Amino acid sequence: MEARFNYAKAAPGAFKAMLGLVQYLHECGLEKSLLTLIDLRASQINGCAYCLDMHWKDLRADGETEQRLYSLDAWRESPFYSDRERAALEWTEALTLLTNGHVPDEVYEQVRQHFNEKELSDLTLAVVTINGWNRLNISARTVPGDYQPAKLHPVQKTA
Repeated sequence: MEARFNYAKAAPGAFKAMLGLVQYLHECGLEKSLLTLIDLRASQINGCAYCLDMHWKDLRADGETEQRLYSLDAWRESPFYSDRERAALEWTEALTLLTNGHVPDEVYEQVRQHFNEKELSDLTLAVVTINGWNRLNISARTVPGDYQPAKLHPVQKTA
């Protein structure tokens, strides 16, 4: 399998802008595990192999259980997710599947019970960002498999 093109090399400014969104999200105050969980769920919906590989590995490196990962496709029927995570997953699905219609008021009311206005704004940006990454990687046919979580990279010692 070969990638169609390398968008990071072809449009480095756009790639840098996307990384800027990721940097903001890592500093916004939302839990890293929640952000990565919604990254994985949106990537499942969109069928982005590269992002599935990346976010599965990131979640495992951060200590996420196999049971929660395997059950993510069926999170509504699984007891392994908190109410806050359920609200975020519902919001993620509603925003990712916009072709099914607008985000229902019931979903908004549910997510507002667990997220304040800033958190909801950041959560929305996180869903928009992963959907952007999914579309970039799907269109480029970025090949999965080589990604390694930063946590697993050897640390270079300086003198």
